[in-house]
Amino acid sequence: MTTMTSNDAAVQTADERKLTKKDLTRVAIRSLGMEWDWNYERQMNMAFCYSMLPVIKKLYPTKEEQTEAMQRHLEFFNTTPHLSTLILGITAAMEEQNANDPEFETESINNVKVSLMGPLAGIGDSFIWGTLRIIATGVGVSLASQGNILGPILFLLLFNIPAQGLRFYLMHAGYKLGSGFLAKVQESGLMEILTYGASILGLMVIGGMTAENVAITVPLVIGSGDAATTLGDICNTIMPGLLPLAFTMLLYWLVNKKNVKTTTLLVALVVVGLVGSFFGILGV
Repeated sequence: MTTMTSNDAAVQTADERKLTKKDLTRVAIRSLGMEWDWNYERQMNMAFCYSMLPVIKKLYPTKEEQTEAMQRHLEFFNTTPHLSTLILGITAAMEEQNANDPEFETESINNVKVSLMGPLAGIGDSFIWGTLRIIATGVGVSLASQGNILGPILFLLLFNIPAQGLRFYLMHAGYKLGSGFLAKVQESGLMEILTYGASILGLMVIGGMTAENVAITVPLVIGSGDAATTLGDICNTIMPGLLPLAFTMLLYWLVNKKNVKTTTLLVALVVVGLVGSFFGILGV
């Protein structure tokens, strides 16, 4: 594999910093491994960066620019893998514009990713996993239970043809949406407003996930008889979801301000949960 030097970069023209359908298809093919390198800290970030490599190498000729772009796409990312190509397509369009416009705000790239991955995950999980997979499984199981070899074959076909077809379609649709839409937005000065709105939407999703998915039960009883109440009920009387909110803010403070590693926090939470449950401080 050959690499482009800084001298090559000097003679690179604007026309060369243009993505083709072949480049987008290569990204879509790489996205097939979106869940192959899943990790607890940043989930699909490495697969997203791997998928974007053809775009990064095409648009940025120097090692410094490529490194900066790769670091940009190693941030947290998680969504339904079959719909991830819509974000990849829009991101590719934004990277293309960034490569040709020195005044482009690179922070907007990750802001758009953050704002889209939550809603797309909700739609994708409902449609891909909750509907398409169930229908394909029903057809496949009904045939397989009769000893028909078409059962598993039809399951794979009924699920993968729509799901993978959607993956490749959304890649090109996202790029077309991104390139045309972003040009108008940048000219009108709406990019700053959209970036601000994307940040608000991302924070709203995180807030909703905190209230819905973080559950803390404190069975410690205060008082006796009919007047007895648990510490958890007292906190919920002050503000519903107070304990999950305080717990989440504590973890955020430890990660953001004290630079505590997430793996350290995971181990500490397991230990605290086991000890708290053993002594009756924490409940299930």
